[in-house]
Amino acid sequence: MTQALAADGVRVRAPGKLNLFFEVGGVQEDGYHDVASAYQAVSLYEDVWASPSDEFTVAISGTVDVSGVPADDRNLAVRAARLVAQRIGYEGGVHLDIVKHVPVAGGMGGGSADAAAALVACDALWGAELGSAELHKLASRLGADVPFALMGGTAIGTGRGDQLNPALAKGRFDWVVVPSRAGLSTPEVYAHLDELRARPDIAAARVPAVDPTVLQALRAGDPVALAEHTRNDLQIAALSMRPQLREVLELGEESGALAGLVSGSGPTLAFLTVDPESALELQITLSAAGYEALHVHGPVAGARVMT
Repeated sequence: MTQALAADGVRVRAPGKLNLFFEVGGVQEDGYHDVASAYQAVSLYEDVWASPSDEFTVAISGTVDVSGVPADDRNLAVRAARLVAQRIGYEGGVHLDIVKHVPVAGGMGGGSADAAAALVACDALWGAELGSAELHKLASRLGADVPFALMGGTAIGTGRGDQLNPALAKGRFDWVVVPSRAGLSTPEVYAHLDELRARPDIAAARVPAVDPTVLQALRAGDPVALAEHTRNDLQIAALSMRPQLREVLELGEESGALAGLVSGSGPTLAFLTVDPESALELQITLSAAGYEALHVHGPVAGARVMT
């Protein structure tokens, strides 16, 4: 198959995400869990440059610690590029330059954003014109969060989290996120949740579902109402594995946050605020206490070519 190649390469930007609501069902026979999530794409981005190459190679840099990110075929973005090539019968390769700003292993989907960006970048670089539906199919093969990084905005995810339906979110929601220097393994957090749920006082939802009040708050553009109903079932496991996160959560909530929660499988913490000014004040307070704090907002667009 012959494609029209983009001569100088393609740059794609994809967002990190927050789980505004995350309910986890019991472990299935295959070891996975059904979930129900309200995702929001936020203004902390990954940038991927795709340029022509005879082989599949990747270089990784960024404003976060990238020492644990694989720079070989284990990298999710490289796997995404190979999927596109396989799908269209392209026999060459691609070089990916990834510049990361989303915390690594932080529960914000940075690796998934890289993969989504690579799908879009290779599709454009090789003139494949696969279309959003086909790219979404490829994304689903790479991981539960990759389809949402493609879509962006706000969405409800069910199944493994990759069965997506857009959700209406009015206006802007302002968050302060606090990354950790050391990440948490998502499979280990899920496994620890299963261990905790063996106790009689912690039960799993039979059929995970997003609380309708969360959708109402998003539609109304009401951060106060959203704060009353946001939650994350993985939080109990993440806090058990990293108890010191409790101190930061308490400080944020005592310092003006409407709500604080662990983002995804953690250990990044996310604090919802009432407006941009409140977010700036909280960012200053947490920074003064010695924590890295970033002001982000959502919803923002999914993976897209930058011109």
